[in-house]
Amino acid sequence: MELPLYFISDLHLRLDPSEEEVQRQKRLFHFFRHIAETKGTLFIVGDLFDFYFEYKDVIPKDYFHFYMEIHRLKESGVNTHFIFGNHDYWVMNFITEELMYKVYDGDFEFTINGKNFLLTHGDGLLSWDKGYRIMKKIIRSPLFVWFYRCLHPNIGYWIAKKFSGDLEHYTHPDEYNRKVLDELTPFAHDKIKSGIDFVLCGHYHQATEKQINSGKLLILGDWFTFDSYGIFDGENLILKRWDPKNSTSLL
Repeated sequence: MELPLYFISDLHLRLDPSEEEVQRQKRLFHFFRHIAETKGTLFIVGDLFDFYFEYKDVIPKDYFHFYMEIHRLKESGVNTHFIFGNHDYWVMNFITEELMYKVYDGDFEFTINGKNFLLTHGDGLLSWDKGYRIMKKIIRSPLFVWFYRCLHPNIGYWIAKKFSGDLEHYTHPDEYNRKVLDELTPFAHDKIKSGIDFVLCGHYHQATEKQINSGKLLILGDWFTFDSYGIFDGENLILKRWDPKNSTSLL
């Protein structure tokens, strides 16, 4: 695993992209090219797509430019690890074999330079997520996936577009963000107490870095409000905002 390590989440690449979406993706692709130049390893911690469902012989054309850019990153020698999120769990061999170095359908732990990392997309962790946890089991079940793949791809993606909201609905008020942080802090505390140094998650669309005893919790933000990413240089893990001219710390 090559340093530095880059961590991003919640890109929510859109179907039928608008001009605003095109510009947003250009910022992301500029970031990918920066990684290709500096080398290192990229971790995408869920919700890369706003919706992704891969069929045996069909992939959505709307993500063509992303496919090209991530493949270019792969060809440059950068390994990309992808943790499935709640919007893009249903992948097959195109994503897993052609684009990504490794994929994970759940939490991922690893150690580098003596530091223990836990990566989790983060969905279903909150006390009020009981209903969601039931739904998550249903929509990830083999029966549901089989049924959805029986639908014609045009119908499957038409349904997805009907249920896909505007990106604005991922933006939450400060009070909600504080409640989320209050719930995630004891989760991270328990992991750090058990020997994890860094807990990183996405899903909650807030860019937050919190020191917890000897460890740290990073909530990775997203790529439409913050353009945020975590970076580990071998010693320190920090959260930054991507700016092609000056990549600055969020804190």
